[in-house]
Amino acid sequence: MGSKTFSTTKVRVRDLPLLADIGINPDEIGRRQPLVISVELTLLSGPVSIIGETVDYRRIVSAAERIAEVHISLLEIFAHALGEECVSWPSVVKACVSIDKPFALMRGMAGVEVLVARE
Repeated sequence: MGSKTFSTTKVRVRDLPLLADIGINPDEIGRRQPLVISVELTLLSGPVSIIGETVDYRRIVSAAERIAEVHISLLEIFAHALGEECVSWPSVVKACVSIDKPFALMRGMAGVEVLVARE
């Protein structure tokens, strides 16, 4: 009796430093601030054998850089926008986006994590 196997492929970009126009406080508006972004994409297919079945890492970076160019008030909005874009790509069924804002607190690290999935 043979057993069936199941596999999931994930594509990640970790600890991507970006400067973004982000924040709600008066001293933050119009000033680019550092963010650290990590993205994990779950792909539709199991084993990947050709580039068309996966996502180029540079595409993730490019999407994050594009979103960082416009003013966004909250990290949650940024993370959701990046997750939505990634999930719109054909091979992606789920995007987990984590964003840390290193200087939001005097001590420690503040951040968010957003999960966006296709039905």
